[in-house]
Amino acid sequence: MNTNETGVERRVVVLGTGGTIAGRASAAGDNIGYTAAQVGVADLLGGIEAPAGVSLVAEQVAQVDSKDMTHAIWQALAARCAYWLAQDEVAGIAITHGTDTLEETAYVLHAVLRPGKPVVLTCAMRPATALAPDGPQNVRDAIAVAATPGAQGVTVVCAGTVHGAIDVQKVHTYRLDAFASGDAGAIGYVEQGAVRRVRPWPAGGEQASPALPDLALPWPRVEIVVSHAGASGAVIDALLSAGTTGGNAGPLRGIVLAATGNGTLHADIEAAAERAERAGVRVLRATRCLAGRILPRPDDRFRDAGGLGPMKARIALMLELMGLPAAGA
Repeated sequence: MNTNETGVERRVVVLGTGGTIAGRASAAGDNIGYTAAQVGVADLLGGIEAPAGVSLVAEQVAQVDSKDMTHAIWQALAARCAYWLAQDEVAGIAITHGTDTLEETAYVLHAVLRPGKPVVLTCAMRPATALAPDGPQNVRDAIAVAATPGAQGVTVVCAGTVHGAIDVQKVHTYRLDAFASGDAGAIGYVEQGAVRRVRPWPAGGEQASPALPDLALPWPRVEIVVSHAGASGAVIDALLSAGTTGGNAGPLRGIVLAATGNGTLHADIEAAAERAERAGVRVLRATRCLAGRILPRPDDRFRDAGGLGPMKARIALMLELMGLPAAGA
C-alpha cells in the first residue's frame, strides 16, 4: 500500500474531460486533422507510473472537444473536484483537458474552489495517435505536481512549465509550449519528475477540501464585444434588442468589452455600452493585450477587470452576477 506518514494511502485522482490529448487521427503524422475527445482517461494513463508512494485513480467526467466546453461541464467538474478533495487520502487532482478553453476552466475552478490541495490541469497539442505525442509527458508532469507535498491551488502544466490559473493563457496555435503567464511568469518547472518552484503557489483556502458554492444552472448570459478600428455600436444594440427578453441563451445580463490598450474604447462602442448599462446590463472592461493590466483613471466610464483577459473577465462577471466572489489578477 502507498501511504504517507499518517498511514493513510496517498492518491492522485486523474479526471478526464476530453480534448486533443484524447484525440485520434487517421494517420500518425497528422497533428491537426484529428478528432478530439476519443480516448478515455483510463487509457491515457496506460504506461504512466505514479510517483513513489502514490496510487492513481481515473474518472471520466466529460468527453468533449474543449472548444465546445459548457457551463454544465464546469459545474460537474467542480463538483467532482470538491468530492475528491474531501477525501483524506487524496493528495491532489490532475485534469486532462483541451487547450482551447483550458485557461477558462482553470479560472473557474480557481474562483469556485480555492483548494488547499493542488488541482492541476494538463493538455496536449498533438493527439494521442501522433508519432511523438506530448500528452503522456504532460500527464506525468501534472501528476508529479499534484503529488508534490505543500502544493496547493489551481495550476496548469504544459511542456514542463507550471502556470497559475489566473495568469495562464494560450499564446500559440500549434507549438507544444503553447501557454504563457504574461508578466507574472511561471510558478515553476517540472524537471525529471520533481517540481522546481520559482514563485509561490496560488492562494488556496484554509481547508484542503473546500465547500462548493451553489453553481445553479443556467449561468447568467454574458457576451464579449471587441473594440477595434472602425467599430460601431451595432453589435451591442443587436444584443440589447434581441437578448434582454430571454430565449434559449437566456436574458442578457452582462457585457465584457475587449478594449484596446489600457482599457480604451471606440467612441461608438462606449456610447452603445452606456445604452446597455442604462438598460440594466452590467458592463466590464478587459484589455485585448496579452500582457499588462488596465491601470484605472479617475474619469473611466466603466470599471475594469485589472489583469484579466476578456474570457476570464466574462467568467468573473458571471460569478459576480451569481452572487459569488471572483478572483482578480
